[in-house]
Amino acid sequence: MTILDKIIAFKKKEIAKIKAEVPVKKLVESPNFDTPTFSLKKSLLEVGSTGIIAEFKRQSPSKGIINDQVTIAEVTNGYLDANVAAQSILTDTSFFGGTMADLMEARVINKQKPILRKDFIVDGFQIVEAKAIGADVILLIASCLTTEELKNYGNLAADLGMEVLYEVHTQEDLDRINDLDHKIIGINNRNLNTFEVDLEHSIKLAGQIPDTSIKVSESGISDPRVISGLKEYGFQGFLIGENFMREENPGEACQTFINQIR
Repeated sequence: MTILDKIIAFKKKEIAKIKAEVPVKKLVESPNFDTPTFSLKKSLLEVGSTGIIAEFKRQSPSKGIINDQVTIAEVTNGYLDANVAAQSILTDTSFFGGTMADLMEARVINKQKPILRKDFIVDGFQIVEAKAIGADVILLIASCLTTEELKNYGNLAADLGMEVLYEVHTQEDLDRINDLDHKIIGINNRNLNTFEVDLEHSIKLAGQIPDTSIKVSESGISDPRVISGLKEYGFQGFLIGENFMREENPGEACQTFINQIR
């Protein structure tokens, strides 16, 4: 059983338990539920966008503790000061040390940029939950879901006014997504089964994605020069977490990185 298999099996049990305790009606009645969302597409495409989706991540199964000293408020303010295109927040507790409270706290501070709820979505309940805690975008990992689930969960997110970042790692993942046109497609350079990183993955798969879609390169980006190279292959978004989070001041690290892109 791979790390990803373990995470998904655990997540399904966790969500079943939460669903038994929290009625959907309660989520729908939360204050954030009727709040208009910010568009990741718009933020990545606007003139002068940095394209950086900066992540808040305390730990990971492959690296252990990355940074458990900084607060979500410090990092959110730092990322906003650096003029990121969007913010990504891990809400998985058991494997990544994140919480839904992290996203809710960031939403109070961040009133201008889209927030991606980064988690392993295996049930529509989590999408309603994402809207209730203030997320604008959800992550759907193609390798964890069927073609039907990807379609249904994507439609549910759209019905709730949210966007989807569809994450792929292989051609098989890409084939599972129904109609790639006008979608946000994230290519994960990290193999979720082995957790090894290979930037060539973004480049290899980029040509299989239509120009009408927005291409996002995820994981393993630590050199600002790599951004320029990826842009040549049509990438407009770059999800970076560990590179910033391993520094004492992630916001400053993000600002320095962005300054070097330009």
